[in-house]
Amino acid sequence: MPQALTQLRLPFEVPPAGVKPGRLRQAQLAGGILSYRLVRAKRRTIALFVDAGGIEVRAPHYATIADVEEFVRSKERWIGRRLAEPRSSPFIWQNGAQLPWLGHPITLALREEDHGCRLREGRLEIGLAGSGGWRERALDWIRAQALAFFHGRIQVLSQPHGLRVSSVGLSEAQTRWGSCGAAGRILLSWRLMLLPPHIVDYVVAHELAHLRELNHSPRFWDVVGRLYPGYHSARRELSSLARSLPNL
Repeated sequence: MPQALTQLRLPFEVPPAGVKPGRLRQAQLAGGILSYRLVRAKRRTIALFVDAGGIEVRAPHYATIADVEEFVRSKERWIGRRLAEPRSSPFIWQNGAQLPWLGHPITLALREEDHGCRLREGRLEIGLAGSGGWRERALDWIRAQALAFFHGRIQVLSQPHGLRVSSVGLSEAQTRWGSCGAAGRILLSWRLMLLPPHIVDYVVAHELAHLRELNHSPRFWDVVGRLYPGYHSARRELSSLARSLPNL
């Protein structure tokens, strides 16, 4: 989901595998003691991320511990709801499995004699020849398709409004759909390819709006509305669909 704690309401960024950055801390809340990881970052606001690995708070270098803990306490009920949400089960990579793809299901098909991947007539054909697992091959293909698709959508949505993006990249975040830095670099989760195109456009519009307003103020949402009229319904749909996406 996720949504103004972050970028989109689903800003729960998952750091790369291995040792997570930051410092472990505890805060006393009304419901008990909450453990979280505090990460100092070059940002203007405090942001809260929740995922299966725990709770992470990202804060500007100038924010005090008191500021951080006050923010965490203000989000106690929200944190509880996020932690209580059901988690999707791992996707079973097997012949005939169906995967959502830009609003439509596609069927996985193994080809022992082939290399690479290709989408043809509603089937994602994955070659098994050579080295490497077919899950990794499929994910590499999805990432490549995602980057090309995102470049196209950013160009279509940004040009009429004179918005300039310095670069576009992919994010490995599990539940954070996008981010936009002060330098104009936009990162988008490749998992957006599992959602309908109009939802992708909403996320793109959300991040493009940060080129004008690096916050979630009323002015920011005015910009989102100009880029993507009727964003309210897309925002709600994203929150709903996100809960049903497969865990790849």
